[in-house]
Amino acid sequence: MMRDILLCRKRKRLMDITYEIAKMKAEPGFSEHVGMILIHSGVVRGWSHTDKMPVKVIDVEPNFEKIELLRRQYSQRPGIYKILVEARQGRLRPGDDLLFIMVAGDIRENVKPVLAELLDRIKAEAVRKTEIRGE
Repeated sequence: MMRDILLCRKRKRLMDITYEIAKMKAEPGFSEHVGMILIHSGVVRGWSHTDKMPVKVIDVEPNFEKIELLRRQYSQRPGIYKILVEARQGRLRPGDDLLFIMVAGDIRENVKPVLAELLDRIKAEAVRKTEIRGE
């Protein structure tokens, strides 16, 4: 089973989810090991999670090394075929793409908790965001 390929990315062009899925499906062993792909596509909110006040922009500082460490850790879970992660950095506006996570694996009992746990850990441990408020 394919496990580790560097897929915590830092680049200017955004992940093309359709392309990444097609590329993954073309890999040897895909159909023998994958029954589902779950995707998280996080975008910048126009309001603060804490108090619902308007947010003009956010400054985002991902720790790419920590994200890659987490991605590798969760890639070892039973039934997981591949995990792709792309985190954006810099100043972002509401509606901008922020974080993509794709988890491919055998069955939902294995894939769903990996996506949920990985997302929570990346947000808690590997991404720092500073909101800049607007009126």
